[in-house]
Amino acid sequence: MELIGSMKNLIPLALLLLSAAASPQEARKPNIVFIHADDLGYGDLSCYGQKNFATPNIDRLAAQGLRFTSYYAGNTVCAPSRCALMTGYHMGHAYIRGNADQPLRPEDVTVAELLKKAGYSTAMIGKWGLGLEKSTGAPNRKGFDYSYGYLDQVHAHKQYTDHLIRNGERVEKDPSLWSNDLFTQESLDWFDRNKAEPFFLYLNYTNPHAELLVPEDSLGEYKGKFPEKPFVNGQGDGPGAKGYASQPTPHAAFAAMVTRMDRDVGRLLEKLKALGLDETTLVLFTSDNGPHKEGGGDPAFFGSSGPLRGIKRDLTEGGIREPMIARWPGRIPPGTTTDFACAHWDFLPTACELAGARAPDGIDGISIVPTLSGGSQKPHELLYWEFHERGYDQAIRMGDWKGVRNGLGEPLQLYDLKTDLHEDNNIAVKHPDVVEKLEAAMKACRADSEKWVPKLRKK
Repeated sequence: MELIGSMKNLIPLALLLLSAAASPQEARKPNIVFIHADDLGYGDLSCYGQKNFATPNIDRLAAQGLRFTSYYAGNTVCAPSRCALMTGYHMGHAYIRGNADQPLRPEDVTVAELLKKAGYSTAMIGKWGLGLEKSTGAPNRKGFDYSYGYLDQVHAHKQYTDHLIRNGERVEKDPSLWSNDLFTQESLDWFDRNKAEPFFLYLNYTNPHAELLVPEDSLGEYKGKFPEKPFVNGQGDGPGAKGYASQPTPHAAFAAMVTRMDRDVGRLLEKLKALGLDETTLVLFTSDNGPHKEGGGDPAFFGSSGPLRGIKRDLTEGGIREPMIARWPGRIPPGTTTDFACAHWDFLPTACELAGARAPDGIDGISIVPTLSGGSQKPHELLYWEFHERGYDQAIRMGDWKGVRNGLGEPLQLYDLKTDLHEDNNIAVKHPDVVEKLEAAMKACRADSEKWVPKLRKK
């Protein structure tokens, strides 16, 4: 009986991988396009409940594919989240666990390195954040044949800039050109150059991270549509608010940034179709962490966290649970939804399985190919996060149990996500056995790091 059950679980995977034998074009390894938004919240897409503006192209992506409702970022801020995505490790084992000037090391194997060895052309376009051009973490030293964009995550706060980095070299650009427009065009051109062989594009928009700045032809649609508290440079509630040069109508700018990104996702999909690559390309769309308050950002006004509590820098669901959409015509059943709980660190083994590459031993991620194909699979034993900016916060999910610790030495809060998705009712006192189990699991799944040492929260 166990053998029969195992064979059943393999059927969706076999269908997904072997159905490509229909023609020589389909027999090639699938292209993989991973589109990463920056600080986009769970509720910032209309297919996830946004009512203030529409995202029709991303909605169509969901209608043609699979929409995840329990997908998680690697962390609640940028760099560690991207580290988890690239290396397959959660925050108990990842080398980069916070925003800092800490590049990936030569021994940190990325998904791009593995796919390149499997015969893929690889590109990183947009925001990187895992190593500057001369460091060991530069994208061209971590498996990417081509790179263009911001390597420094602080530089990436500037939606307009006079230079970007191409293949490790500074290239001047017209400062009046919006960087995200350039990222889209670079991606379209890269498709043209690499259409003949399997490719992996890691596209990192800086939308809708602050600064909240967008070209006027997108902003005009929203001027006067929303009540505004005019933004003044140097003001704001979020960390690092000083220095942002957002437009004085931040509500309009935010909506315009998301909808312009949606427009460009549509352009990318049309390009793949025009090149005849629709049925050989897996497209994934998600975000690196929850919504922000910097630069006039207003997640409360837009309901950016949807039904969740918390925003960027929180380890409640609103800081880490993200929209995730997967589309692959003919392979992923259209118009489907899954509540399978997975995270950024699952991307590496998933991409490796699809590419016929071997994932490194000992990583925390698992392949979610069975879920993509509409099948069932064994869930994660646990999902784990830690956050170091405010001291030392931790979170863990095991099944529907969610544990959150806000500060070193603080008691673990316990929530049942099945009945309390907003994490309003701390039931730790009622379930000491569950708290004990989660505490033990957090201790066991975390390796010490000289760089990321738990510390008391600043008063």
